Amino acid sequence: MKALAYSFYGLNDSVQRLVGSLLPIALLLGRLYVAWVFFKAGLTKIDDWGTTLFLFEEEYSVPLLSPEFAAFLATFGELVFPVLLVIGLFSLVSSLGLFVINIVAVISLEAIAPAAELYHVVWGLILMGLAMCGPGLLSLDKLIRARLRGDYAAN
Repeated sequence: MKALAYSFYGLNDSVQRLVGSLLPIALLLGRLYVAWVFFKAGLTKIDDWGTTLFLFEEEYSVPLLSPEFAAFLATFGELVFPVLLVIGLFSLVSSLGLFVINIVAVISLEAIAPAAELYHVVWGLILMGLAMCGPGLLSLDKLIRARLRGDYAAN
C-alpha cells in the first residue's frame, strides 16, 4: 500500500514539474489574449470617437468622472496597457490597469448580457492571475529584473 502511495505521489510530482515548465507559455498566452481583446476595444473607440463619446454620455454611467474624461481614460488604457502587457513591460501596472477598466466596464453598464458578463469574468481572472504570478520568463520585466540583479551583485 505504501509503495502505491509513493508511486502516485511520484506521478503527481512528475505532472507538476511538466505543468510548471509550461507556466511561462501559459502566462504569455494569457497576456496575448487579454491584450488582443482590450486593444481591439480601444481601436473601436478611436475609430468613431463621436459614438464613443455618445456611449459614455448616454449608455455608460462611470462614477465620479465626466463622460469625456472617462472615454479618454478608457481608450488610453485599452491602447497602452495591452502593448505593455504583450511585451511584458510594467506587467503588474498593466494588468491591474486593465483589471480596473474591466471592472468599471461591468459596473458602468446598467444592463449586461450574461454571456458578456462571463467574458468579463474570464478576462478579470486572467488579469488577476497575471498580476499575482507576474508576466513569466518570456517578458521584458524578467529580463530587466535579471539585469538589475546582476548589476547589483557586481557592486
